[in-house]
Amino acid sequence: MIRYALICKDGHRFESWFQSTAAFEKLHAGGMVSCAVCGSGDVEKGLMAPQVNGTRDTGDVAPRDRPLSAPASAAEQALSELKKKIEANSDYVGRDFVREARRMHSGDTPERAIHGEARPDEARKLIEDGVPVMPLPFAMGRKTN
Repeated sequence: MIRYALICKDGHRFESWFQSTAAFEKLHAGGMVSCAVCGSGDVEKGLMAPQVNGTRDTGDVAPRDRPLSAPASAAEQALSELKKKIEANSDYVGRDFVREARRMHSGDTPERAIHGEARPDEARKLIEDGVPVMPLPFAMGRKTN
């Protein structure tokens, strides 16, 4: 097993374990490595120092020993809680987001809280047309590392 320090295009730093360097390269080439914070697939290996274990046991848990799924900061904790709240209180409509948002705005379907996926140009057009939408600071509806 090998642990890599990774960084996404938005500067989020996180770590993940891989079976080998070849396994990382294969998963990365297949678009299966994504940011643990925002879900971005634009991820690269960052600088990483080798871990050297000391001989003393101080009983302290080093930050690197926290679970990878645990937030690294108060901001990440707040985003994680926001994401859970959105998932619990809205319907994931995936790539149908634009169509569903327009249908609700025009009164063709009852209003409800939804979240999903839209290309930047689609989201911009919704906003220009007065459809009340907002981007989320993280990926929804897809599994992350």
